[in-house]
Amino acid sequence: MKLTIEPTSQIIELNGHKARVWEGTTDRGTRVHLFVARVAIAKDEPPEAQAVFDRELLEQREPSVTWPMRLLID
Repeated sequence: MKLTIEPTSQIIELNGHKARVWEGTTDRGTRVHLFVARVAIAKDEPPEAQAVFDRELLEQREPSVTWPMRLLID
């Protein structure tokens, strides 16, 4: 399975950790939501790649669904 995902502006607390809500689709078109605590690029990437990644990571949109906290806490 492959996913195409985009970050949203919503940050939630999940099991005591902050996570950004990402939304996207599978390669077959199924819509998905991800709760991502950390994102990083490979440490051997050049500094220019890190700068581009950092700028792109700031590009966010409003989530299509606002996740209520009561659904996310164990």
